[in-house]
Amino acid sequence: MALNTRRARQLTEAAAPLLLQDERIQLTTLAGVGSVSVRRMALTAAVVGVVSGGTVMATVTPRPMYIALTDRRILFFDGNRGGKPGKLVIELPRPYVSASGSKKAFLGLQYVTRLSVAGQETGLKVTFPVQHRADGHRFAAALPTAG
Repeated sequence: MALNTRRARQLTEAAAPLLLQDERIQLTTLAGVGSVSVRRMALTAAVVGVVSGGTVMATVTPRPMYIALTDRRILFFDGNRGGKPGKLVIELPRPYVSASGSKKAFLGLQYVTRLSVAGQETGLKVTFPVQHRADGHRFAAALPTAG
């Protein structure tokens, strides 16, 4: 399921002033960007469990971001916890980005791909939740595959 019409319009409006001449948006979606270490997950769960006396459970997830894939760039906007798209956070030129390790994850409910940027040692993990899993396939297919 793609973004609902209102969120897609809001994302397009947020990206419009940033677009170059003749640049077109090809895909709009929402995904978790980055990764969370097992250590951080365990530490957060332990602290919240102790503070709440075991009555509350906490989880740590990658940062939600709206993604506008254009014919020239990939624009990442603050996800505001699923609310209206916020400010531009990351901008990557498409010719320097490739996708690798694309696969289903977490019981097949999510779709994960890793972005590699030329000249950078570390990649960027992008996790598409169940609602936007199909967008993950389209996103990865639009980028060259890393060798």
